[in-house]
Amino acid sequence: MRDSRPQSLENLFDDAGAQSVLQNVQQRAAALLRLNRAVRSIIPAQLHPWCRVANFRQGILVLETANASWLMRLRYEQATLLSALRAQILPSLTSIDIRINPSLAAIGRDSVQENSIQTRSGQFEVNRELSEQSAEALREVAKRSPEKLRAAIERLASLAGESTNKNQS
Repeated sequence: MRDSRPQSLENLFDDAGAQSVLQNVQQRAAALLRLNRAVRSIIPAQLHPWCRVANFRQGILVLETANASWLMRLRYEQATLLSALRAQILPSLTSIDIRINPSLAAIGRDSVQENSIQTRSGQFEVNRELSEQSAEALREVAKRSPEKLRAAIERLASLAGESTNKNQS
C-alpha cells in the first residue's frame, strides 16, 4: 500500500542521500516518453494518433487506444510489436496489455483534423481537391454512362483543380 499521508514539500525536493520523489517521477515520465517513441516507430502510421504508452510495470507494457476498432487493429500488430520491443529496448518485456481510453478519441481526432477546416455549423470537413487526371478519367466514364449519371459525373469532373469545400473563398 502507498503512504497517503500528507508530506512536507521539503521531502519532495530533498536531495540528501537517495533521489527525491520528484526526480523519480521525472525519470519515470522520461522513460515512458522514450518507450512511447519506440512504440510509435514500430506501429503503422495510421495508429499513431489513436495509441499511446500508458505504463510499464512488472514486465507488462500497458498501451491505451481510443476505441474497440483501434484495439482490434493494435492486436493484429501485437506480436510484431512485442518481438521488436524485446529486441530493441525491453528484453524484460513479457506481454502487452491493451486498454481502451475514450479520452484518446478526442486527442486523435484533433491530430487527424490538422488538414481539415471547420464550417459555420461547427463540423469539420476535409479540404479535398480533384486532380486533372482524375477529372479526365471521370469524363471518360461519363461518356459510357446513362444520361442522368453522366450529368452528375460531369459536374464532379468540372471541379478539377479547385477545392471541393463549398465554404472556401
